[in-house]
Amino acid sequence: MELFNRILRTAVDGGASDIHIKLGGPVYFRIDGELVAIEAPVPTKEWLTNVVERMVPPHAKGRLEKDREVDFSYYIPDVGRFRTNVYQETGEWCIAMRYVKVKVPSFDELGLLHVLKKLAEAPRGIVLVSGTTGCGKSTTLAAMLEHINSTQKRHVITLEDPIEYVFEDNQCVIEQREVGLDTGSFAMGLKHILRQDPDIIMIGEMRDSVSFMAAINAADTGHLVFSTLHTTSASQAVGRILDFFKADERDQVRRQLVGTLRAIVCQRMVGKAGGGVIPALEILINTPTVRKLLEENRLEKLAAAIETGVDDGMQTFNQALFNLVKEGRVTEKEALNKATNAQALEMNFKGIFLDEARRILS
Repeated sequence: MELFNRILRTAVDGGASDIHIKLGGPVYFRIDGELVAIEAPVPTKEWLTNVVERMVPPHAKGRLEKDREVDFSYYIPDVGRFRTNVYQETGEWCIAMRYVKVKVPSFDELGLLHVLKKLAEAPRGIVLVSGTTGCGKSTTLAAMLEHINSTQKRHVITLEDPIEYVFEDNQCVIEQREVGLDTGSFAMGLKHILRQDPDIIMIGEMRDSVSFMAAINAADTGHLVFSTLHTTSASQAVGRILDFFKADERDQVRRQLVGTLRAIVCQRMVGKAGGGVIPALEILINTPTVRKLLEENRLEKLAAAIETGVDDGMQTFNQALFNLVKEGRVTEKEALNKATNAQALEMNFKGIFLDEARRILS
């Protein structure tokens, strides 16, 4: 384990976000979004088997034996915590790890907008942070929870698989429960969570209809619920939620969303002009216009509602990227590469703004 721990320490010291290890190939770090092979002994079958045997915690070994893959947290004193996935390819072990910083980054450090503080201070409802894998959803959610922890006296319960950021009680009482260690499953943890007197519930990821109905029921009874979701835009998230349910259940769920949804924040990581990355945020807030579209099942018009809702704190990815370029944080080339509609954004850079969204809404 000495070599393995040395690899992880090198990753942290080198600013890597992820580590990838598999049989017979070089060890890779992901630094500023790019995979970089490092100088290290090539992993052998015996070495990998020994590492897996010793790093997987007892509560996760049964799942690994049954499913041939498992998620858990791995912690090394004086180095840090890693979100870890052990899995197999062609019958051999692979390890993917993400370094989780001990200190939860602040809003300013992450480059997050002030509107996210307002969402964190909401008295009730569902707030979703969405995006693709590796876009920093968990970090943004952690920053919102830490803002609550430093400003409000609330009881916070999280349900995670695995625990990533570890919070210390400040103003809040925070209890973090890990699936497999503190509760048998998401379904079991969600079944009992309302009996534990929470003010705020954080569900690590929306995975199915069970988890989302638990979120709706909690929001219905006056709780604030945070979670993450895998979607590429905020406007698509509602459709993704409805896909969790059977066709004959979707109208009822959509009507419940009208009263419980607070906001959906979708993010993409964009390369900064001076190096590093910064999130570009698309933000949907459940304004009267959005509620009306949800009620009437006109989901295809949600993107237009976001574009025209700047005064309410909403913005599209194109608008976010345009602002980042104007602030000098991102180059035009990088913005166009990450834009939802690169042609429209290029026109914006030339001073041309079409009012197509208002026409669509009307």
